[in-house]
Amino acid sequence: MSDAPPPRTGASSRPETRRRTVVLLVGAAGLAAVDLIVKAVAEARLASGEAVDLGLLMLRLHHNPGVAFSLGAALPSWVVIAATGAIIAGLTWYLLIAVPTLTRLTRVGATLLLGGAIGNFLDRLDGDGVVDYLHTGWFPTFNLADVFVTTGVVALLVGTMVPPRTEDHA
Repeated sequence: MSDAPPPRTGASSRPETRRRTVVLLVGAAGLAAVDLIVKAVAEARLASGEAVDLGLLMLRLHHNPGVAFSLGAALPSWVVIAATGAIIAGLTWYLLIAVPTLTRLTRVGATLLLGGAIGNFLDRLDGDGVVDYLHTGWFPTFNLADVFVTTGVVALLVGTMVPPRTEDHA
């Protein structure tokens, strides 16, 4: 008779969990870096106030001192920074604990959400608000990090509603 514990079902092994955690964190950092680079280019190219018409989308520089839809714009920047920092810390803690149970789709969603949140948080640290540059004319001006956050939330929601397939946890 073997003294080995029975195999865990539905959960990842430690090396696999570690790998998934690293992929999530490095992926989120990479997305945040891409977002910050694009924001720097947008600030440099659109600083004179001109707008670039791309058809369905315009590039137009805007600094948002608040969070989504300028909520909290009247608050001191340190309050917004502290609140978003606390939210991101809590989100990161939760995701690190949840990694073994996340499906492939929810891991992608978590990476997008965390990467976008970190990108906007780091951009906000200078006290000038978040750089937004994508404008539709019918929706508030936004940025790539906002796209990451929104897409990540959608992926997480869909991933929690769709039953996991066996190979998603493999």
